[in-house]
Parts: sequence; C-alpha cells; structure tokens
Amino acid sequence: MRNLSHYIVLSAPVLSLGLSLCLPLTTASAADYPVTVQSCNRDVVFDAAPKAAVSNDVNLTEMMLVLGLRDKMVGYTGISGWKTLDEKMREGVAQLPELSPKYPSKEVLVGADADFYFAGWNYGMKVGGEITPETLDPFGIKVYELTESCIHIGEKPKVSMQDMYNDILNLGAIFGVEEKAEILVASYKDELDAFQSALKAPVKPVRTFVYDSGEDRPFTAGRFAMPTAMIEAAGGRNIMDDFDKSWAKVGWEAVVERNPEVVVIVNYGNVTAEQKIEFMKSNPAFADIDAVKNDRFVVLEYVEATPGPRNINAVKKLATAFQAQ
Repeated sequence: MRNLSHYIVLSAPVLSLGLSLCLPLTTASAADYPVTVQSCNRDVVFDAAPKAAVSNDVNLTEMMLVLGLRDKMVGYTGISGWKTLDEKMREGVAQLPELSPKYPSKEVLVGADADFYFAGWNYGMKVGGEITPETLDPFGIKVYELTESCIHIGEKPKVSMQDMYNDILNLGAIFGVEEKAEILVASYKDELDAFQSALKAPVKPVRTFVYDSGEDRPFTAGRFAMPTAMIEAAGGRNIMDDFDKSWAKVGWEAVVERNPEVVVIVNYGNVTAEQKIEFMKSNPAFADIDAVKNDRFVVLEYVEATPGPRNINAVKKLATAFQAQ
C-alpha cells in the first residue's frame, strides 16, 4: 500500500511492550548468529544484527519501534509524502531523519550507510523498480519484505493475522530480540482471543466493503490485504474476499451488486474520510446499498488498515461497528 492523516492511541500492550520500552531489550550474543529468516520466496542470512536499518512507511516503522529498535536505525522513508505522524509516532522517530518523503532511491539508502531495509512490494519497492533486494545486495543492504506484500511476486496463502505476527517474529530474530517479539505477539494473540471470546458473533458475517480511495473505480482490499483478516476476526466478511489481489481497483458495479452492510473507510491523504463518505452518500448509484441507506461507515486510519501494531485495536473498532444496529 502507499498512502493517512491521524491515528488512534496505541493499545495497552503496544504501549507497555513497545514504544515505552518497559521490557529490557534482549540482545542475541554473537553465538546466536548466523540467523536465517524467510522473506517472501527468499531465505536471508544475517551474520549479525543490523546496525543501520531503514524502514519504509508508517506501519513498518511502528513495527521497528514497538520492538525497541530505534537505536538500530539510521532513518525512515515514505511517510510525509502521503501522511502525517501522530503524537506517539513523532515521539518514536524524534531522533531519526526522514531520508525520503516517498520511496527512497538507491543513492538515498547507500548515502545513509544503511545495512538493512524493511520494506514491502508497494511499500517502498516496486516489482522491476530501482529498489529491490537484488539491486541493494551489491551494497551490502539486506532486505526483509513485509509478508502481506509477498503476493506481488508469487503465491501465498490468503491473508491472516499471522502475517503481521510473522513480521514481528522475523524482525525479532533478525535483530536478536526474539524473546521480546515472542512476548509481544503472545500478548496480541491473548488480547484478541479474550476479545473474541466475549464478543457476541453475528448470525451471519457482516457484509463489508473497504473503500480506500478513487471515485471512477474504487481502490479496495482483496483477499490478500490485511483488512480482510481483520474483518473476519471482527465477525464480518469482506465482499471482495474472492478478489485475488492485495490492494487493487474494482468496478463500482460489483460493490453495488454485493450490497455491503458496512463500508470501511481508509483515512489518509488529501481526500478526508468525511469526503469519501459524502461521495458515497450523495451518489444516486449507491442509494440502495445497505451501508449507505443505514449510514453504517467505520473509519480506519491507514496505520490501522495496514499490517502493524495497531491491527488488534482495529479489529475491536470493526467489531463495535458490526454490532451497531
């Protein structure tokens, strides 16, 4: 994904285990390396923890921060060109430079003496573009790819919450903070399990459409995009869960035909969530959609809708919207 505006407050586990860094930072000894992690279709070997990491995009940067890895970073990219930072994120990156407002060039990463780049396909890298694992390898810059984005270069299972957990655990292995990553992921799972156990599930999964952007054709989440997993965890069903894409455009005809009961608005960029809602409510073509007739919209900030530490709170927000009558 590419492009947010303001975020909600981080959940308690994120604050206690991550940005406030209450847990000690467990560092692997030299004897624990080399470490091999799977990144999409590659096995990447690390002989030592990276010391000059760069992350691209706000959600990937939060994954680094929540593991207490700021002192292993030399900067971040791909945020201010599309988004703004909330208070917690500003605190988290206060001592770090933004090396590029959008996708970085090879010169930017090499010039920063980076030895690690945490990015994804359409999250800082493009297939066949200037920045790829292959183009950075000659400069000694290792790349770990966001799991959700792997569908752009090969096959992968349908998205699940495990995709986000997998990235945090792999970062933990790469940087020698496995214990911290495992505790964090366990806290996410426990929090989600407890919430779901107390949740009164709807008789039928709530038909849900994700509206990211676009008026002529909407940009939406398919079966490989994180909102599909979060919607299902909250008791809904993405009406585009048979769309074999991650984030891509569809026709409005399919949306009208599948008649969502709830529309999820992804909030970022120059067009506000309120403007997107007004566009749907004022367009006669959408007048018979249940979500429009009943004014059932829920807003997720970009950082909630993409893989990262705020996904658990996003599931709770969705579930609350699904329960509302």
